[in-house]
Amino acid sequence: MKVPVPAHIGSIVLVLPLLLAVLQTATAQKNGIQIYSLTVDSKVSSRFAHTVVTSRVVNKAEEAQEAIFEMELPKKAFITNFSMIIDGVTYPGNIKEKATAQKQYSEAVARGESAGLVKATGRKMEQFQVSVSVAPTAKVTFELVYEELLKRHLGVYELLLKVRPQQVVKHLQMDIHIFEPQGISFLETESSFMTNELADALTVSQNKTKAHILFKPTLSQQQKSPGQQDTVLDGNFIVRYDVNRTLSGGSIQIENGYFVHYFAPEGLPTMPKNVVFVIDKSGSMSGRKIQQTREALIKILSDLGPKDQFNLITFSSEVTQWKPQLVPVSTENVDEAKRYAAGIYALGGTNINEAMLTAVRRLKNDNQAELLSEGSVSLIILLTDGDPTVGETNPRKIQKNVQEAIDGQYSLFCLGFGFDVSYAFLEKMALDNGGLARRIYEDSDSALQLQDFYQEVANPLLTTVAFQYPSNAVEEVTQDNFRLLFKGSEMVVAGKLRDKSPDVLSAIVKGKMHKQNVTFQTKSSVAKQEEEFQSPKYIFHNFMERLWAYLTIQQQLEQMVSASEAESEVLKDRALNLSLEYNFVTPLTSMVVTKPEGQEQSQVAEKPVEDVGGGGRSTPTLEGPPCSSGVTGQAWNTHCSGILTDSHSSCVPPGTTWFPASSPRPRCLCVPCRQGSQFSILSLTCSYPRIFCSGQCPSLGFYLSDLVFLGIEVTGQYNTEKACFHWIEVTFKNPQVRVHASPEHVVVTRNRRNSAYKWKETLYSVLPGLKMTMNETGLLMLSGPDKVTISLLSLDDPGKGLLLLLRDTDHFSSHVNGILGQFYQDVLWETPQGADDNKRILKVQGKDYSATRELKLDYQEGPPGKEISCWSVEL
Repeated sequence: MKVPVPAHIGSIVLVLPLLLAVLQTATAQKNGIQIYSLTVDSKVSSRFAHTVVTSRVVNKAEEAQEAIFEMELPKKAFITNFSMIIDGVTYPGNIKEKATAQKQYSEAVARGESAGLVKATGRKMEQFQVSVSVAPTAKVTFELVYEELLKRHLGVYELLLKVRPQQVVKHLQMDIHIFEPQGISFLETESSFMTNELADALTVSQNKTKAHILFKPTLSQQQKSPGQQDTVLDGNFIVRYDVNRTLSGGSIQIENGYFVHYFAPEGLPTMPKNVVFVIDKSGSMSGRKIQQTREALIKILSDLGPKDQFNLITFSSEVTQWKPQLVPVSTENVDEAKRYAAGIYALGGTNINEAMLTAVRRLKNDNQAELLSEGSVSLIILLTDGDPTVGETNPRKIQKNVQEAIDGQYSLFCLGFGFDVSYAFLEKMALDNGGLARRIYEDSDSALQLQDFYQEVANPLLTTVAFQYPSNAVEEVTQDNFRLLFKGSEMVVAGKLRDKSPDVLSAIVKGKMHKQNVTFQTKSSVAKQEEEFQSPKYIFHNFMERLWAYLTIQQQLEQMVSASEAESEVLKDRALNLSLEYNFVTPLTSMVVTKPEGQEQSQVAEKPVEDVGGGGRSTPTLEGPPCSSGVTGQAWNTHCSGILTDSHSSCVPPGTTWFPASSPRPRCLCVPCRQGSQFSILSLTCSYPRIFCSGQCPSLGFYLSDLVFLGIEVTGQYNTEKACFHWIEVTFKNPQVRVHASPEHVVVTRNRRNSAYKWKETLYSVLPGLKMTMNETGLLMLSGPDKVTISLLSLDDPGKGLLLLLRDTDHFSSHVNGILGQFYQDVLWETPQGADDNKRILKVQGKDYSATRELKLDYQEGPPGKEISCWSVEL
């Protein structure tokens, strides 16, 4: 393999934020497409939200132009309709079975047309986009409809709307109506773009059961400066609220032959819990991941209840228990646990199977020894970022082992760190055992995400909750048995009323509190409820029937994860039929968007699934004790020939130093000198697997930081078998920019917005203090005044990976650190007294290493290669 790298690099790259907007019109003023009306109409009836986004645009140019409708909607929402009206003709989106739509989808891709209109764009949102050519003076109306059931989270419901028109709009309006028969107890709005001027455009009114939020800014209020088309509207608009509750069996609401039962009683005491934290400390958790895990764990330990008991289990290749048994929460125990947590560092493989079985045995043994309090709740919380690599590595076998061991006695919650984790594996294991899985997004607030999750499960109120309804009154009821009810959450059951159901619908809810069983009862008048839900101003047609269908589909998709193959097919068929009947875009259906003749004839909207990751993932780094003496590594310096060589080499400029990694222990990355080089390439590799790798080389994490002075941090994960990086991430402190590179694309994050670029695009961007360029060879350069130039190179070999190159390394400060950074602090290359030209002494941070010139194979022209002179360093 030959990868040319020019000695003088002056290439160009454009790095701009990905434009995620209610309506994408970044070039509207240039190409003549103008939005003259944009409205968002959202009606929330008993937590079920029906949102309609309508955008009207006109082409004021003298020739046809492309109009792009692009918006973000919540991940839990289902699109129910999309249409375009052009010259009085409506072009609808038709929802079909995924298999039926696949042919059109494939044909559109083959023609190079847009396909897959919905994609994940962040933690809570998905992006919908469609484009259409608009004739001169023609008008187009876009209308998108989506629905979602608002889930109660930490005591509130949240309606999230994205606002980013990218230009001032003559008629811009957000109209939100909320109707809650239980009564609205709390209401607030929050916006990331609100100014004093815009605040005057916001009106909030509320009575006992209804609320109305109207946001209608004038043209002048939208403008950044008078007379300009640039708008200040850019961000989220959030409505949060809660409803009145009592210590009762909840609220039953009825509309048009369907019912929904909300259950979240107030005033229940928190049950004591036994919690075992199972923490992955394998090599891939190094750097920021393990640091944030430590921070979160220390904070979580402070939040344990006074009646709780806990233990910590850490695992990599081996499993370690902090204590031989669960211990009660006390100042002494918590302080000791915090000190233990602070000392956790990442190293080794991933033995998930043994870690989980150890946690289950710990709870069982302590329970048999009567060390767990009567009536307490036992939870296992697993945090991991990787696939199992040590011990039992078959995911299905691990899932079976864990389910058999837990045997319905405990609840398992799995937290998957980042997008490289096998989320489907964790999700099934959690759902099999009465818990749930959650993805922890790698970002600066990962520690807060972990803490927020813990707060969700920190206060169990009831266990084994069962809902009972008269068999002569209801049918087709959604899930009516639940393992746990936590404070701040809510249980929701929906169903159909039978044709000849009683005039009053009654319900019994049974559960277990601490040391006692409890029964709640409630009832609701069918006629009274039907009358209450008649107001057309607040209610959209048959909303409760659609709520029932929505909830049924969501639950059946979830049940498919842990069901047997035969059961899964039955669930899939029913969920598919409901999706088609109620016109929902779900993971089982697709929406085919038609266009006028002569344009791209089909675009396909599909619901993203959780395991298909988006950008924005961070990268693991390595951390741990330094290399021990006696560890042997290989390194070559080519200050004479200017050629980088060994079995994984590439042609690079003269004066280049290559820094390979090799050791059976991932932390022991032994890096040699940088003798006067201005340009360095990092290509970590097990140079000779027969020497350094018994069986298989581990993936290595990489870390380089000079945050204090240069404000730069580089992380990555290296594939030792392929001799290149899986991915690399570069973070700049000022300006705040993150560049995440994978073999597929480059994602630039700035101001929380992502831009994705393909390799070998000719792009260019200059920001204050940072220049980003990429040329047609696929060399991405990140540079700034008085900073080290960081370059990323995508290898041509399909699926191969990336190389990392450094230039102007003399700009590193004395505080540079990390696996590579430490070698820029104090490195000298000397000739021993009386030694010949084939001997050198490498001094790294005050330590001497012997270097010998040897003949190595040069594979820059491909195999079989020829021998040339290189340096070998024993560390």
